[in-house]
Parts: sequence; structure tokens; C-alpha cells
Amino acid sequence: MNIFLNEYLSVLKLEKNLSENTIESYRSDISSLLRFLEEYKIDDPSEVGYENLIAFFKALKNAGLNSRSAARYYSSLKGFFNYLVRNKYIAANPIEKVPTPKLGKNLPSVLSVNEVDAILSKPDTANILGLRDKAVLETFYACGIRVSELINLKLSDIFLEEGVIRVLGKGSKERLVPIGSSAIEWINYYLKQSRLLLEKKTKSGNFLFLNSHGTKLSRMGIWKIVDRYVTEAGILKEVHPHTFRHSFATHLLEGGADLRAVQEMLGHADISTTQIYTHIDREYIKQVHKDFHPRG
Repeated sequence: MNIFLNEYLSVLKLEKNLSENTIESYRSDISSLLRFLEEYKIDDPSEVGYENLIAFFKALKNAGLNSRSAARYYSSLKGFFNYLVRNKYIAANPIEKVPTPKLGKNLPSVLSVNEVDAILSKPDTANILGLRDKAVLETFYACGIRVSELINLKLSDIFLEEGVIRVLGKGSKERLVPIGSSAIEWINYYLKQSRLLLEKKTKSGNFLFLNSHGTKLSRMGIWKIVDRYVTEAGILKEVHPHTFRHSFATHLLEGGADLRAVQEMLGHADISTTQIYTHIDREYIKQVHKDFHPRG
């Protein structure tokens, strides 16, 4: 079997011009199968049946392999057996009867309401930049917008009396997103007491949130703000700017919000993207049951 493997890898290297790392990855994946088949005393590719391959993937799963790695093995083996079929070493590809490993969606990290409160309480609002940071974090959590959407907000996008902001999302699609009273209050404070001092007439370009140089905040600037106050709040879980978006959606659904309304606020083109938050909601409900039910 190793003769066929070496021949296949040579073809990949010469005809496909793949990198050494990619070739070694193929070698490792396929060699794992060949070692597994040795236990069944199979050394001829024509003797490999789909039952052997199903047993192989089951062994990988039992060894703790995640679905993404299993999908990579599947791809490597499919290419190998397709090569054997094309060169008439075997009559059919046995892996075609094996179900493709499903890539599960990783549930995003979410903050609890108490953790959000702890982060939002940390900026020093007596300080110009601390007041800006407070307004940034409040807006993130109040609206669930993306980093790119937040840093590109302009003064003309803020309708505080109406309680909405105008957001330019993916594909240059505009949407109106409600903004809560707490975020409105802190944006007003920021506009009156902080932004006026940060603004540089020739640099600020009407952007809402400015850095110390008077230009709009960068993505990295937002990351630094979030990281600073998460650390100060003593939160050990991995938190990034997008975590506020995840938390926004999850807390709305936990409170009984309609899925379509959350989809509209997040700016998701497909509701299936929004539905991942219902999975988080179910996990939360299961945890509540486990913690508080007498026989949980």
C-alpha cells in the first residue's frame, strides 16, 4: 500500500505543485489509514471496503479528533482513492459510501449580564478618553454592531432623539438599529465633554468616535479598549469586540425577543446565521435547569 501512497504523493508534488507542508499533511493522514488497515491484514487497496473506512473514522472520533480534523482526513483519503480509481488500481472509491464528517458550528463566546456590567463600570468617565471608552462599550452592547460598523459611525448616523442609529453593514447595506437609553446618555456626555476636545477640524471627518489624534478609531484601537477593561474587570474568558455582538443577540433571545427582529438588528442576510444564538440560548436554559432543578 505504501507504494501506491508514494506514487500518489509524487504526482501531487510534480503535477499539482503543492508545498512540502501540504504533501506531508497528505502523507500523515493517509499513512494513519494504512497503519489502521494493517490490523485487518489489508495490504491491497482493492480489498478496502467502506466498512473499514467507517471503522477508521470511528477510531479517530474515539481518540478525540474534532470534526474539522476528521473532514481533513476525509478529503485526503478521497483524493487518494480517486487517484487509484483513475489509474485503474481499484474499481470504485470506497469512501463515497462513507458519510462526510459534518463541521459543527462553534458556539461563540458570550458574556453574562453581570460580566457586561463589570466591564462597563471600569472606564474612568472623569477622563476624556475614559468617557469615550465608556460610550464605545455602551454602544457596542446596546446595538450589537460589528467593529467596522462602529468605527465608521458618523455624527450624521446618530439619531438619539429617535433612539436609533444608522449603520452601514456588509455589502454597503444600510439598516436602522435601536439604541438604548444608557448608551444614548453616555454618547451625549461624550459629545459634549470629550469629542469636542478630541476633534481636529481637518482630521476628524465627522466620525463619531475619535482617537487622541482626532482621527477615527482603528480596529486595533477598539481591540485595545475592550482588552483593557476586560482585564480590569477580572474576566478570564476570551473576550474580543465581537463578543459584545454575540452577547447582545443572546441576551435579547434569552429575554424573549423575536428571532426575525434580532436578525434585522444584526444585519444578517440569512436567518440561519442568527439561529446560532438560539443554540446558545438552549445551552443557557439547560444550565439553569441543571443548577436549580432538584434532580438536575
